[in-house]
Amino acid sequence: MSKGLAGYGTTAGRSSRRRILRLAGAGLTMAALGAGLTGCEDELATGGTGSTPPPRTASPEPEGEGEDGKAPEDGQAPAPLWTKSTSAQTYGDNDELVAVAGVVIASGAPLAALDGATGAERWSLPDGAVPGAPLLLDGGDGGGGNGTLYLASGKYDGSVIGYAPASGKETWRSHLGKEYRQPRPVAVDGTQVYVIAEILEADNSSRTNVIAALNSSTGKLVWKEQRDLGTQQNGVHAAVQGRYLVYTDFKKNLTVRDTATGRQVWTQKTTKTSYGPFAVHQDLVIVPQGQKLQAFALSDGSEKWSVEAEQFTTFREPAVLDDVLYIADSGRTLWALDPRTGKKVWQSTSLKDAGAQVPRQFVRVGSTLYGATDLDEKGGVHALDAKTGALRWTFNDKSGDYHAWLVATDGKHVFALHGKKLHALPA
Repeated sequence: MSKGLAGYGTTAGRSSRRRILRLAGAGLTMAALGAGLTGCEDELATGGTGSTPPPRTASPEPEGEGEDGKAPEDGQAPAPLWTKSTSAQTYGDNDELVAVAGVVIASGAPLAALDGATGAERWSLPDGAVPGAPLLLDGGDGGGGNGTLYLASGKYDGSVIGYAPASGKETWRSHLGKEYRQPRPVAVDGTQVYVIAEILEADNSSRTNVIAALNSSTGKLVWKEQRDLGTQQNGVHAAVQGRYLVYTDFKKNLTVRDTATGRQVWTQKTTKTSYGPFAVHQDLVIVPQGQKLQAFALSDGSEKWSVEAEQFTTFREPAVLDDVLYIADSGRTLWALDPRTGKKVWQSTSLKDAGAQVPRQFVRVGSTLYGATDLDEKGGVHALDAKTGALRWTFNDKSGDYHAWLVATDGKHVFALHGKKLHALPA
């Protein structure tokens, strides 16, 4: 998993066009789409605008560079170091933009890796990535080209393929079997790749699906388990923590399996449908469920702590970065919590005061927390003080594109993807 991305899981709220695009990209029928959207809460509560004016934003200068290649002072967003048009086909999931081994990659066809420092193309795969499927990284260190990028085959031939992210060369391939269709990798650790695939019936239809583990050295099947009737292949978000594989789905299931055997350790229903990332930290899985943020023990599913937002307010997606849990709510309040206990580190209303949009994805570089928003107006990529939550500046490319913003970092740059425009900002 790339640095700065913590697990997958539950999002309570209405993400309108982003969610519609993501569900459509995942291959859901209109009936399932309608069912998935029913009952979702409003994503943004009306936030009053205080006396603090919104931060200034900068229009991109495609090949420009900030003074000395550094971000400017608070209140002024930096000009991009570079801006490139991409073939991105994204649906708003955090794992559709990754930065590793000196390159940045956005899900699309062709799938292209751009040099993080210059934006020059380093390699390209003509078949690209399957729309809606994640770009999964194993233990790449973000520097020397170690690790593997795992993709569902863009040829839709049932293969799962591993590539060296620095060069784009194929290093690994596995095929689950002809009796399965559209296997998609959902999680990876140091030894295994975890996939979900449809089980084909004699008439070539599918009513059930399987979750399986593939050896990341040999490609051989380690185990496979059929999931319950009524579960879906699409809409699954997953993470691995030690001996536990944890995932959520559109059917309000939160499930943990043993990574060695595939045995189901426990499963329970969430109170809200899961649409986006959750967080894992040490022995806990942390899941936002509407107004409540809950932490469960990975070993048995028992609740360890919970935090509640204000009435009619819903939590967004969490991220654990440098042992701090960051999360925003629809009332435009930012929270920093101790992920072990749920105790508050700080709380900030700087977004509400500035009338800014709520971030739904976070990465951190040093003392700066970067948050990418769903909606574009008064949104974009916020730069925040990681110790207080104070809003420093907001970068927006002024394109008005309806796609969600995505953010990734290699520790030296912050990459902001908006529609088909990829911007590199100084970290």
